[in-house]
Amino acid sequence: MTIDTARQEVAETRLVDPVEQNPGFHRTESKIAVAGHPIHAMLVAFPIALTTCTLGADLLYWWTGDLFWARAALWASGAGFLFGVLAGIAGTVELLLVPGIRARSASWTHFIIAVMLLSILGANWGYRLTGYEQAVLPYGLLLSLFAVGFTGFTGWHGGKLVFEYQIGVSSTGS
Repeated sequence: MTIDTARQEVAETRLVDPVEQNPGFHRTESKIAVAGHPIHAMLVAFPIALTTCTLGADLLYWWTGDLFWARAALWASGAGFLFGVLAGIAGTVELLLVPGIRARSASWTHFIIAVMLLSILGANWGYRLTGYEQAVLPYGLLLSLFAVGFTGFTGWHGGKLVFEYQIGVSSTGS
């Protein structure tokens, strides 16, 4: 076996990046958009803010004992979950419709983490529905802390898709 033959065999056994091999996978513009603005990106701001508000209301209830804050946390957790479901639907449709998004493993990681976050948000809201004042301490507060941490983790992965892979970003600048 010559050195050239050995190099050729090594080159043939290397892993191939399917994104690099298929030029169509570089098309990652949003399919679910309004005037070129991705709906998923517009919707995710709401569950992020409402999840943070839930934690804030829980902390204020713990600090003041004012029933208003427990009720505010109930509403914020419910709205955060519902907006999260809407954002999740838009994101899932994007994932399934756009080959350039679907081909990247980071997209699937973000999807799985986001579904786990939705389950935490749903549990936080559901727990409060039976008695929002009693639900805050300690488990509502713990669920809120966990939800905020998971929101950051999910957002980190979503941001990675946008900034590193240009997912949902128009390549034409329009």
